[in-house]
Amino acid sequence: MEVFYYLVFGVLGLVVAALELSKNNKDRVNTSSAFNSFKNNYLIVYSLMMAGDWLQGPYVYYLYSTYGFGKGDIGQLFIAGFGSSMLFGTIVGSLADKQGRKRACITYCITYILSCITKHSPQYKVLMVGRVLGGIATSLLFSSFESWLVAEHNKRGFEQQWLSVTFSKAVFFGNGLVAIIAGLFGNLLVDTFALGPVAPFDAAACFLAIGMAVILSSWTENYGDPSENKDLLTQFRGAAVAIASDEKIALLGAIQSLFEGSMYTFVFLWTPALSPNDEEIPHGFIFATFMLASMLGSSLASRLLARSTPRVESYMQIVFLVSGAALLLPILMTLFIAPSKVKGGGISFSGCFQLLGFCIFEACVGLFWPSIMKMRSQYIPEEARSTIMNFFRIPLNIFVCVVLYNVNAFPITVMFGMCSIFLFVASLLQRRLMMIVDKPKTNDWTPLEERNTEEDPLNI
Repeated sequence: MEVFYYLVFGVLGLVVAALELSKNNKDRVNTSSAFNSFKNNYLIVYSLMMAGDWLQGPYVYYLYSTYGFGKGDIGQLFIAGFGSSMLFGTIVGSLADKQGRKRACITYCITYILSCITKHSPQYKVLMVGRVLGGIATSLLFSSFESWLVAEHNKRGFEQQWLSVTFSKAVFFGNGLVAIIAGLFGNLLVDTFALGPVAPFDAAACFLAIGMAVILSSWTENYGDPSENKDLLTQFRGAAVAIASDEKIALLGAIQSLFEGSMYTFVFLWTPALSPNDEEIPHGFIFATFMLASMLGSSLASRLLARSTPRVESYMQIVFLVSGAALLLPILMTLFIAPSKVKGGGISFSGCFQLLGFCIFEACVGLFWPSIMKMRSQYIPEEARSTIMNFFRIPLNIFVCVVLYNVNAFPITVMFGMCSIFLFVASLLQRRLMMIVDKPKTNDWTPLEERNTEEDPLNI
């Protein structure tokens, strides 16, 4: 493996270690032993869940290509996953508020394990079923676990500020350390042991099964609004009213959709961007490097969230600007460096610069996750938390589906440019959110037809 990869990985590792070791009392929050026990249990489960997800990440595109599918066919498979998340995942995820968040988390495990099993088949239709199942699982992963955590945290009477500790640790371990180990482990299975690109999916299924066992044995059930008189349509209507009546929730949803849409498009684009001429690149090692950069971001986020200033609404403006600039690098490289025509070989000179830019973007991702979790815990009402969070994913999935559907129609630089524009727009919306953050809510989340059911005591 080229020295360049080791150099980037080593520098990032040293920076992360320095950040963690240099933390002082101002960078930490004093918590209770009961909370630490609760937090550690959640971190174990969340890390296992993320291990199941991260093991698959670097090899989805690669697996489909080894089965003989071109970029267009692979794009359609990705569209199926995001479309499934938008259509079926929104419904399944929203049921968590009524049927229970623990049940939804278990459903995630079962659904994703089935998705992993389908990867053994080279048949397009079977792989399509796997993508549909994976899309449903993704919606559950990014809504049900966080909803369970926030509800359980509040039910046990822990301080609100302590949520930031769990969020930052979850991203540091689950989206950072576990992802790095998953990337290296996947690289070991595929390259060193030569077990083939399907091996990481089998390993992922094992981790998901272990996590499901921990959930079944140690988690209690909690709900959003378990009222029997509220069907799914009423829940959707209530969530829509909450978004429409509170500008903070609407802005938060738009910001999340813009950033995550760019992030998921990047997941699809980074492999062809770094190997436009079929250069030999170590997918698992590069993925681990990206995750190390994400750890750097989450380590910075833990420091920022532990302090009263700067506020999360303030510093996230800068994060979105930097992330947008980082994704402009592929465009700049095309403009100023003549592309190589040599097939194969190692990573190109422009590819090295792009890799550094992608690491900066991943550091912004590491800052984004705990920060957006913190804002969601503040602004989204508990009664419809999972439903609203899945509503946020609808425009996200539409955006990604449109991009992937036109993957052959536009050059890769155009798609990176689109992502940058959306990130710059997210920065503007974040500024608006900061301006109105102290503005009181004018309406609650309750559906319109359920309002005014009680007599106003001031109405004489």
